[in-house]
Amino acid sequence: MARDEVRRILPADIKREVLVKDEKAETNPKWGFPPEKRPMEMHLQFGIINLDKPPGPTSHEVVAWIKKLFNLSKAGHGGTLDPKVSGVLPVALERATRVVQALLPAGKEYVALMHLHGDVPEDKIVAVMKEFQGEIIQRPPLRSAVKRRLRTRKVYYIEVLEIEGRDVLFRVGVEAGTYIRSLIHHIGLALGVGAHMAELRRTRSGPFKEDETLVTLHDLVDYYHFWKEDGIEKYFRNAIQPMEKAVEHLPKVWIRDSAVSAVTHGADLAVPGIVKLHKGIKRGDLVAVMTLKDELVALGKATMTSGEMLQRSKGIAVDVDKVFMPRDWYPKLWKERD
Repeated sequence: MARDEVRRILPADIKREVLVKDEKAETNPKWGFPPEKRPMEMHLQFGIINLDKPPGPTSHEVVAWIKKLFNLSKAGHGGTLDPKVSGVLPVALERATRVVQALLPAGKEYVALMHLHGDVPEDKIVAVMKEFQGEIIQRPPLRSAVKRRLRTRKVYYIEVLEIEGRDVLFRVGVEAGTYIRSLIHHIGLALGVGAHMAELRRTRSGPFKEDETLVTLHDLVDYYHFWKEDGIEKYFRNAIQPMEKAVEHLPKVWIRDSAVSAVTHGADLAVPGIVKLHKGIKRGDLVAVMTLKDELVALGKATMTSGEMLQRSKGIAVDVDKVFMPRDWYPKLWKERD
């Protein structure tokens, strides 16, 4: 049976236009540590692993194991996967741990095997599943870690890949916090026969995908020992992405060198510090504050639109929430008030 081609687009795939506020601004190469040039120890401190979680352990157990292996004090993951579920699990390390917050608006993708409890014609299966694209209402399952209250979630796309008897293999792109097990249960109810989830794999978490950057736990063990025991760092370096990877999808504001230290010391971002920015920023949007070397300085909420940031000469443009860059990477080029 021929099926319509589905456009697989998540919020992380939005293309953004860059608006330049100051064309003459430059960055001093003596300051900072661009993502691709960080020494290995620093790369580890500000890195995030695109991990292929195996079925079996919990997400928490996997993170604890990585912390122990690398002798880290902190690590965190970008979205829990049930023990039986495999696939993409971003694991942020040390100073990058809080960056997983940035993945929440990016969207996630799964490939699931749904087993129907009765026979249904293929065309009806496809038609009913299409009806689940868009806004849906879910209640978290009994074993969920969150309160079981009704909430709205978005299904960006749903695509039937294969149907064999009562087994339906499909790909689905969803908003963070969407329960695929619950989605399958409701599809079964809509089909009138019932259904349960037989298998599930996460294939994408925002900018982190099933591609050449995905690594297994076994890979990490080997690459870490290559680096520590044999001095071969390229495999381990490639297995860890710079924390900037986790904000690829976010709207960004790039700032001049002279503004970096003020932000790292806790100041909100003022308009005079902006060199360029993404078009389409709205008030309240989560934005990434970047240097001209594309280093992540901080995350914050926009207090102005892109147009206002571009046109105004003063005022606070971003209410800074989380700072990731150390205070000593850029010199202090601002004066404290008495």
